[in-house]
Amino acid sequence: METYNLTSVSEFHLMGFSEDPDLQLVLFGLFLSMYLVTVLGNLLIIQVVISDFHLHTPMYFFLSNLSLSDICFISTTVPKMIVDILTHSRVISYVGCLTQMSFYTFFGCMDHMLLTVMGYDRFVAICYPLHYPIIMNPFFSVFLLCVSFLISLLESQMHNMIALQLTCFKDVEIANFFCEPSQLLKCNCSDSFTNTILIYLIFVIFGFFPISWNLYSYYKIVSSILKVPSSGGRHKAFSTCGSHLSVVCLFYGTSIGVYFASAVSQFPRKYMVASLVYTVVTPMLNPFIYSLRNRDMSSALKRLHGRTV
Repeated sequence: METYNLTSVSEFHLMGFSEDPDLQLVLFGLFLSMYLVTVLGNLLIIQVVISDFHLHTPMYFFLSNLSLSDICFISTTVPKMIVDILTHSRVISYVGCLTQMSFYTFFGCMDHMLLTVMGYDRFVAICYPLHYPIIMNPFFSVFLLCVSFLISLLESQMHNMIALQLTCFKDVEIANFFCEPSQLLKCNCSDSFTNTILIYLIFVIFGFFPISWNLYSYYKIVSSILKVPSSGGRHKAFSTCGSHLSVVCLFYGTSIGVYFASAVSQFPRKYMVASLVYTVVTPMLNPFIYSLRNRDMSSALKRLHGRTV
C-alpha cells in the first residue's frame, strides 16, 4: 500500500453507504429527512422550554442545552454527507477533516457531560427533594454547564494534539462517512499503538466516569423510589426520570458500541451503520423521547400549540 507523507496529503476520501447510482437519491432523501427532523425537533424543545415558565427549572435548562448540542453534533457530519451524495464526491480536505473531527469530539463529549449533569439533577431531585432548590440554584446550574463546556473543549483539544502528531499516512481512505478519530489513526503509517492507547484512554477518562456516575445515580434513585409507600408516588417519581434514563441508555449504548466496534470490526459497512445510529439516529430520537415520555413537556407542547392556534 502506498505511503503518503503529511506534506503531500491535502485531502482524504470518505466511504459511502452505497456505490449504486440508483440508491443515491434514496439516501439523499433519507438523510435529509432525518437531519431536518432532528433540527426541527430539537429547536421545538428549545422553543417550548424558553416560552413556558413552568419549564424554567434546572432539568429543562440542561435539556434545552442538550437539544442545542444535538443540533450542532449532527450538523458536523450529516450536511457534508448530503453534499457528497449530491456531488458524487467524498473528498474532504486535510484541514476540513481535522476541523470536522474537532467539532465531532467536542459536541459528542458535550452530550455526554450534559447527560451526566442531568443525571445528577434527577439524583438530587429524587433523593434530596427538600434540598433541591438550594443545591440546584441558577448559579450552580450555570456553573455545571460551564464545566461541561470546558471538559468537552479539553477532550476535543486532546484529540487534535494526537492527530497533529501524525507525520505520514499509509492511505487516504477513511473507512467511515466522516473523519472519526479512530479511523483517522488507522491511516497512520507509523506505529500508532501509542496513539491508539491514548485514544482509548481518553475514552475511559471522559466516558467511563460519566457512565459510572449515571449508574450510581440511578441506583440511588431506584433505591429511594422503592421506599416510597404509595404506588402513585412511585409512578410519579419514575415518570420524572424515565425519559432521561431512556436517552442515557440509547446514547451510551450506541457510543460504546461504536468505540469497541472500531477496535474489533473487520467490516467497515457495519461500523458505519453503528456510527450512523450514534451520530444521527440518537439525536433524532431525543425530542420524541422527551416529548412523548415526559408529562411536563407534553403539557407544555399542548399549551404552546393552543397559544399558536
